[in-house]
Amino acid sequence: MDNGTERFSVLRLSEKGGTCLEDVVAEESPLTIILNNQELVTLLCSPTDLKYLAIGFLFSEGLLKSKDEIRTIVVDERRGAVRVEAEGQEEFASDAWFKRFITSGCGRGASFYSAADVQGQMRVESRLEVSTLEILALVNGFQHRSQVYRATGGVHSAALCDTRDILVFNEDIGRHNAIDKIFGECILHGIATEDHIVVTSGRISSEILLKVARRNIPVLVSKSAPTSLGLRLAADLGVTLVGFVRGRRMNVNTHERRITRDGQ
Repeated sequence: MDNGTERFSVLRLSEKGGTCLEDVVAEESPLTIILNNQELVTLLCSPTDLKYLAIGFLFSEGLLKSKDEIRTIVVDERRGAVRVEAEGQEEFASDAWFKRFITSGCGRGASFYSAADVQGQMRVESRLEVSTLEILALVNGFQHRSQVYRATGGVHSAALCDTRDILVFNEDIGRHNAIDKIFGECILHGIATEDHIVVTSGRISSEILLKVARRNIPVLVSKSAPTSLGLRLAADLGVTLVGFVRGRRMNVNTHERRITRDGQ
């Protein structure tokens, strides 16, 4: 095992015959997040940066509001758990909370948000502008950043950027987890997210969009496609959504005023 990967034997077949070799595979492990002794969720994830994942998840889902609420964070890698103690969160022990086991990947990730959360979310107000050439440069650098993806093809990546550089980068077998890991690092290390850009390799569904809006991020860029509800939320919450960034092309789906075309 090395940096979220494992090696397995594989029989590779082709029209010319078969070859036994060793293949590199993305590692997958369960992680239980426990808040004030209440088991909230078990995620399937890449077993790296578990503290960032747990904190990012709690903030992205609106379960914590401020870093000052956090008293302790204990990572138990052997048991696959992160225990967080926080102030003023006694209501989490109520019957409204329950533990769920959620898969990591192509469907929805773990999410506690409701229609009321969306209605209460403030619109993202930002004068940030980014050019098409800057987006293409960011995505190009982003694609070459993930060593685990290049070795396995089995993880998603996410990054917080300004208009010129990648500031925070992480990866995970789950697209939701990759987003939460970068947010967790930002929260714990005091890295501002306002007036910044998130780049992701994953599909932009509604819960991904809401995670980004909650961090007051005005521009969300993806190599992949948005969903219909993701697009509606982006329009309603003031997020510029740029999808299908591939080669020299991109689709600007919402709030195109932030995207400039100078330099082309």
